[in-house]
Amino acid sequence: MLEDSQVERSRAIQRRTGPTFYFATKFLPDRVREPTHVLYAFFRIADEVVDDVEAVDRPAEEKRESLESFRAEALGESPASDPVLDAFREVKATHDIPDEEVHEFVDAMETDCTKSRYADVAELREYMRGSAAAVGAMMTAIMEPADRDRAMPHAKALGEAFQLTNFLRDVREDVVDRDRIYLPQSTLDRHGVDAQQIADLEFDASVAAAIREELHRTERFYRHGVSGIEALPADCQFPVLLAAVLYADYHRSIRAKGCNVVDSPPTLSRRRTLSLFARTRLRWQFDRDPVSVFDAVSPVSMPDRTDDDPTGEPLTLPTP
Repeated sequence: MLEDSQVERSRAIQRRTGPTFYFATKFLPDRVREPTHVLYAFFRIADEVVDDVEAVDRPAEEKRESLESFRAEALGESPASDPVLDAFREVKATHDIPDEEVHEFVDAMETDCTKSRYADVAELREYMRGSAAAVGAMMTAIMEPADRDRAMPHAKALGEAFQLTNFLRDVREDVVDRDRIYLPQSTLDRHGVDAQQIADLEFDASVAAAIREELHRTERFYRHGVSGIEALPADCQFPVLLAAVLYADYHRSIRAKGCNVVDSPPTLSRRRTLSLFARTRLRWQFDRDPVSVFDAVSPVSMPDRTDDDPTGEPLTLPTP
């Protein structure tokens, strides 16, 4: 059983670093909410090994060594140095989270130690297999759907959708704080944008066009992810749908700014969050179809098809 102190530390980390997801987490049932706090804190601690303010100037090899220690602690191969890691090991054992997902996640964090540019969508997807899809897989495990194989590819797609939205939201922060660009170079090339232009925080119509393309691609992942919410336990469906609505709303903010994510990041105010919650809850009371509620409440542009990408790069949505 998770200790109160472990849960409270995990909850505090999630509340401080992930307010959007934290809000949606409040509506999960107790059996899922506490493990979710632990998972989020686990992910965040690993992320801070690489990207925390104090870690920015550390040599890459030193960061990798720290991540290898983190991996060993997460897998129970060495004593845990943090209560969150102790709690994660219990969650992992209780919910049969495979070692593979931990390895995929830590491997992605190690990629961030040395890699700051991505050539194309395929290369970015390879990174997201650990940084986003593994997160979706672990979340699915703690929800314990009746048919995990059916739910899993949709959960992974939704995890990738959330991270792609974060990449778009955080373009400026990633450049300024980490000298990192997650926009695929192939997308930038299609619109005549040099990566240095993004690094120099220079915005023009070509950058806007590249951002619009990435918005469109990301929204296909939302469609695939949301369509699988019905495979989750009934008491988990609304919170996951709410998280999707909240994250996708950053796309409204991005489009309202003319896709200028270079000068300042898009925001999701407390007032807007509460409004979206109320609208989603009201729709959910009368219609328990996640796709139709998402379409009614979310302002993003949702395509009808999910198998192809009009830019010429394969979407290759997740499979079990």
